[in-house]
Amino acid sequence: MTVRESKADQPRARPGRPRSEESRVAVLRATSELMLEVGVRAMTTEGIAKRSGASKATIYKWWPNKYAVAIEAFLSAMSAESADPDTGSAPEDFRRALRGMMRFYASPSGRVFAQLVGEAQFDSQVAAELRDRLVGSRRRLVRTIWDRGVARGELRSDVDPEVAIDLVFGPAMYRLVAGHAPLDDTAADAIVAVAMGGLAC
Repeated sequence: MTVRESKADQPRARPGRPRSEESRVAVLRATSELMLEVGVRAMTTEGIAKRSGASKATIYKWWPNKYAVAIEAFLSAMSAESADPDTGSAPEDFRRALRGMMRFYASPSGRVFAQLVGEAQFDSQVAAELRDRLVGSRRRLVRTIWDRGVARGELRSDVDPEVAIDLVFGPAMYRLVAGHAPLDDTAADAIVAVAMGGLAC
């Protein structure tokens, strides 16, 4: 997983001295590498500190726990893989965004992300971080695509946008967790095509 800078998706400010962007990127890169090597549960803050060169105290000043670091690392990767295409067509934007999401889910990083989703079922703090930081950010992106489509008269204005977002992007998470069907471009295109049958004007 490659960590890229994304100012719009940087985490909430925490008390203390402003952090160095160079150190932030180093911590996220180290976290990404360790998650791929040992998994989310086995990864430790000590390991992140050793690999990144940042102290544990510095990491805890910026993030409450290792899961919060992991979530930000995943958010950076997802933002790079599935950015807002803004092609001028809502169906095409959905198709490209879902393709990017599925490519991430199908990668080794996606399998590690599934571990984090599993941890969230047993840890309310992890669940809150995942929902508020990562899921919330991605849904805001998709809501932007939806609102543009409604404004252009491409999508139905009488449909609950939250339900519509679930219809288009929910299958990707289901396939990630259940593993019953492919996570590829062909699947993304087919899902969007079926969803647009009920959502397009």
